[in-house]
Amino acid sequence: MNAQTLDLMLQHELPAAARGNREAYGRIVLACQNTVTAIALAITRDVQASEDIAQEAFLKAWQQLDRLKNSASFLPWLRQITRNLARDWLRANHGRPLSGEAAEIAIGMAADPSPTPSERLLRTEEEIVATDIISALPEDSRETLLLFYREGQSSQQVADLLGLSDAAVRKRLSRARATVREELLKRFGEFARSTAPGTAFAMIVLGGLVGAMPAASAATVIGSGVLGGGIGKLGTSGLMGGGVSGGVAGGSFGLILQTFTQHPASLAGLIGGVIGGLAGYVFTWWYLARFGQTAQDRQRIRRFLLLNSSTAAAWLFCVMLATVLYRGWLALSIAFVVGLAMVNYQYLVTLPRIMAPLLAHPANAARRRGYDYVMGKKAIVFSTLLAVGAMAFALVQSGRI
Repeated sequence: MNAQTLDLMLQHELPAAARGNREAYGRIVLACQNTVTAIALAITRDVQASEDIAQEAFLKAWQQLDRLKNSASFLPWLRQITRNLARDWLRANHGRPLSGEAAEIAIGMAADPSPTPSERLLRTEEEIVATDIISALPEDSRETLLLFYREGQSSQQVADLLGLSDAAVRKRLSRARATVREELLKRFGEFARSTAPGTAFAMIVLGGLVGAMPAASAATVIGSGVLGGGIGKLGTSGLMGGGVSGGVAGGSFGLILQTFTQHPASLAGLIGGVIGGLAGYVFTWWYLARFGQTAQDRQRIRRFLLLNSSTAAAWLFCVMLATVLYRGWLALSIAFVVGLAMVNYQYLVTLPRIMAPLLAHPANAARRRGYDYVMGKKAIVFSTLLAVGAMAFALVQSGRI
């Protein structure tokens, strides 16, 4: 992949990846995995460690994609993340004796009849030779030489991936060739190619993204909480500090839960919506029950609230489902509008039939003065505008429109 093709791919895939599209990020991993593992290997001189560090680098970049201002910054940023992680590993493992998985492999090589002893010896020799060559090379030539063999011996391709000029790459290659004997350099090339990551590496990286999400896509989680708050707001239907505030707080709680427990974003948004909806339900029951003069009146109010809460729950579920299953704005907008219309119908048609005789009762003369601003048409207009605004905010912040 030449520099122009890579740039175009990053411009196209990075916005989708920042919104949580793992498939888009997987294509980025495939394009950049040789670079990342080569950088890590050049510093650590340990193949297994280099792959572990590369996986960690891709995961860290995925979680911090919101920091990226433009696609041209991605590769330099990713390279720096990798170098920092590799140096941390080197400091932590300097002089440490063979242990853990490495020790088990060494013991297994002595006990396991397959592969053959000669094959094991050859593999060990190759790794020793590669380590020796990497150690002997100037530090600035190590990445260049590894990538040169892994990228089809194209100096220009290496230059593009490392952010260097072609002349600088050729100079470093020349220094490496002058330092290492031709026979050893040939064996090193074979080693570099044989240890290059394949598609399985990208699949492992993608598997590690399941419980994580980019911080930029956190807007979707907050947006889900805001939408849940919109439902709660329609439940309270009037107070600025009611369901919407509860929903925003719930969405924030959902984001915190997502960050520390790595639950899926849909679950975090759902919790935020439920908190906002429950707050709205409690307030609505308290407010309307004050108008009831008899147990029968309060029973009618209770039935309405059960119907309304069921509708709101179904609405939230459909919104969350559309959020998870569809990347664009259309399906989510349709689910939102249909649910909003159903909830509004209940407050504009069903509830007035129940409340008309209660509002006419002399005992409720003082209470009905503010009713229109809390549960009546004015409240519905205000809460609808607020919910639509929350929806638009969520769509824009999540990058759907």
